[in-house]
Amino acid sequence: MNIKKRLLCAACLCVCAGVSVLAQTHVSVPLENQVYYILEQAQARGLCGPLSSVKPYTRNTVLRAIGEILSAESGALRGAERDILEQYQKTFSKPEKGFDLRRGAYYNETALGAGGLLLSVDAGASVNIEGSAGLYPSSKDYKFGTEDWVKLFVDGDIGNRVSYYFSAEGGLMLAPRALLGTYNTYYAGFEADEDEAEEYVNREINAYSEPLTHFPYTYKKRWDGSVYFPKELSSYNSWPDSIAGGYNLYSELSGSFLNESLFLRLGRLSREWGAPSAGSSLALNQAARPFLGIEAEFRPFSWFGISTLTGVLEYFNTEGIKTSSMNFQNVFSISQLQFNYKNYFSLDVGEGVIWAKRFELGYLSPITNSFFYQNNIGDFDNMVMFATLKAQYPGIGNLWFSLFLDEASLVVPSFFEQDRTMLAIQAGAVFALPFLSFSSVKVTYSKINPYCYTHNRNFNPWYSALPMETSYMNNGAGLGYYLLPNSDEILVQFKTMPVKTVAARLQYQLIRHGADFGPGAVDGSSLLSELDPSGRDTKAVLKRYFLHDGAYQWMHVIKLGAEWTPAKLPLSLYCEAGTVISYFTNTEKPANSGASYPYSVIDTAEYPKSTGIIASFGLRLFP
Repeated sequence: MNIKKRLLCAACLCVCAGVSVLAQTHVSVPLENQVYYILEQAQARGLCGPLSSVKPYTRNTVLRAIGEILSAESGALRGAERDILEQYQKTFSKPEKGFDLRRGAYYNETALGAGGLLLSVDAGASVNIEGSAGLYPSSKDYKFGTEDWVKLFVDGDIGNRVSYYFSAEGGLMLAPRALLGTYNTYYAGFEADEDEAEEYVNREINAYSEPLTHFPYTYKKRWDGSVYFPKELSSYNSWPDSIAGGYNLYSELSGSFLNESLFLRLGRLSREWGAPSAGSSLALNQAARPFLGIEAEFRPFSWFGISTLTGVLEYFNTEGIKTSSMNFQNVFSISQLQFNYKNYFSLDVGEGVIWAKRFELGYLSPITNSFFYQNNIGDFDNMVMFATLKAQYPGIGNLWFSLFLDEASLVVPSFFEQDRTMLAIQAGAVFALPFLSFSSVKVTYSKINPYCYTHNRNFNPWYSALPMETSYMNNGAGLGYYLLPNSDEILVQFKTMPVKTVAARLQYQLIRHGADFGPGAVDGSSLLSELDPSGRDTKAVLKRYFLHDGAYQWMHVIKLGAEWTPAKLPLSLYCEAGTVISYFTNTEKPANSGASYPYSVIDTAEYPKSTGIIASFGLRLFP
């Protein structure tokens, strides 16, 4: 064989290999997948270059990163790490044609037309069955919950550049909560000016506990829209207090162009932006509910990228499908710039806006500053800015600081004491452990100021009949960090993957949150709180004194979890168990008295002490 034929054969092999690797590669990898933790650890150890802080990643991105890690110099990977990586490489690579019992899916591909455009189809199903329980000895109470879901999906590729995905999931769920009381959206005693009384209404809303069979701030609604009780299938209900049915639909159409430097996606899915560690983002967190959006990411250089997303937010059903959505007709736009210096420093800077539905070109444009643009069109929307600075020493770990700014009074020193300073901050560190495979310790402190993520309901020219809700939330849950306003958290987490079939974690949290119910309720402690529109820099009631201005709940959370995925079985088993120790502190003076007062631990009917033992066990079939 002459040299030309050899080169031609080599080129053909490269093309075939490229098609194999690219098959189904632009479909996103769900944020719950353990591979995100693996990639995070690999970056911290310098085993691969910096990845985008905009997630979810595509399968192609994950495969390229795993390939880079596996090609690291000898001795860089420890113990079972190579086996773990090869397992995930196989999971996200092109499957074999035909039915695969291990995946619970059928795969096929064909060439279309004279040009031989490759069309692939992968169709399958999965099952997730979970039971949970909460035992509260002090009140002699116990609760049970469940999440039982069956999913059907189809995905594939249209050529080498475009991919598609669609899934439909139906299930039964039970997530009991407790009604704690009512809460004023402004504060007790608020009165609006006479000419503003119709717009600024001090509403009383019901305050509920977190689901009693789950750890605080971990429950993410899996259903879309409403739930349906067996005897009320035609009714749109808001919460599965008893066994109820529901559904969800996820979809995406995505493509990669310009030699992988431009990525486009239209889809309804969960996302996380600007987080140095998974689940830590203050701006767009994976704890948020999914929504349909159009997004783009352009990374022309390894050190720079720009991302943009615009999506339609979904209402939270509390009063039926029409009434609940009447004053929640919102769009969310977010843009971010990312800068990297090798594996040592990264900086994310971005902005976002919640705006009532209309055709607004300025918010759709990623190269137009929304904050200044609003000054040109009128003050009707909720503007935010955010940034994360991370420093890293490969092999040791990383440190980061994040800031989320909703609104602020730029008057010093009142900047640090006014409720109007609606910001969130976070400092954190992740340290790689050298003696176990893919193991680390994560430590973070997060503080969410009162009224952060909230916004006043306002009349606007597009919806003049009702004041429109523009809080930073989707389907009743925050878009940002999972804590509520007027909270802080210390988190210490240990995670490890000792062998390729097992992942385990141990975690401690101290969470403190201003009560949003009862006689000691602290203003600005709910996502539905509204900041007094007048005298924001002068009224004594609008000053914040964390822990010293009313009732606060303290929660100590200790939990242990593990997941086992047998190598030769099409399932995975997971469990989690731990305890929540809860109590309240309060001041002798009434809440929101406009000064800092000493506080002490209390135990009353409204604010009782409680110890909960919580456990859950689940099975995923065809994970």
